[in-house]
Amino acid sequence: MEDLLTVRGLVKSFDALMAVFEVDFNLPKNEIRAIIGPNGAGKTTFFNLLTGHLSPTRGKIVFRGEDITGLSPAKISHKGMSRSFQVTNIFPNFSALENIRIAVQSRNRFHNPLMHVSRLKEERKKAEEILELVGLKEMAESLAPNLSHGDQRHLEIGIALATNPILLLLDEPTAGMSPAETTTTAKLIKRIAREERLTIIIVEHDMAVVMEVADTISVFHQGSIIAEGSPDAIRKDEKVQEAYLKETPTC
Repeated sequence: MEDLLTVRGLVKSFDALMAVFEVDFNLPKNEIRAIIGPNGAGKTTFFNLLTGHLSPTRGKIVFRGEDITGLSPAKISHKGMSRSFQVTNIFPNFSALENIRIAVQSRNRFHNPLMHVSRLKEERKKAEEILELVGLKEMAESLAPNLSHGDQRHLEIGIALATNPILLLLDEPTAGMSPAETTTTAKLIKRIAREERLTIIIVEHDMAVVMEVADTISVFHQGSIIAEGSPDAIRKDEKVQEAYLKETPTC
């Protein structure tokens, strides 16, 4: 089966700093792929290259059989790739429901910006369905800043889902969460993948979350992938232990 995402020879340099170096990466459909590695390993830079927030120095990115190398974030998003960020990215002056509805409307090519909100029944219905999916149905009318940190992160996942992605990229989705929130988020990621039939890439430092949700793990170190395999294989890999896992208390 053809991979959903293929990366070949991807390089990103910032002057003398080689942030990503000669990365080859294949992602099958319907897989949850975790990307791990120490700080500065190139994980977020890799995300930014995939989603068009950075242009590669060289290399090729193919998504759904189409070369998307160097396309803008908006164009890549419209092709079915959506992402969350390390820092929560929500509209602070709107409710949880309105945050999702705005994202839903962004995908409606025929949306009339002068149409009254009360007439946007389809958009509102979908927004309500997404809120229920991410566990925020009871907080629909709450202003986004009034949500707990964990709920704000779930809202951001909902915003990403509202753009109808085929591939969802989650950058540190459990950062700053309590243990209970982290457990809930790990379950949410698995449920989204299953119920929405989404392919997901997750960058995550919490190794308990990684081992729980990932089908395959790619390990970055100094800008390159040094190992790839199942959670059990990665746990036992000596190179990974040396580069990362032995230094991670949550492992």
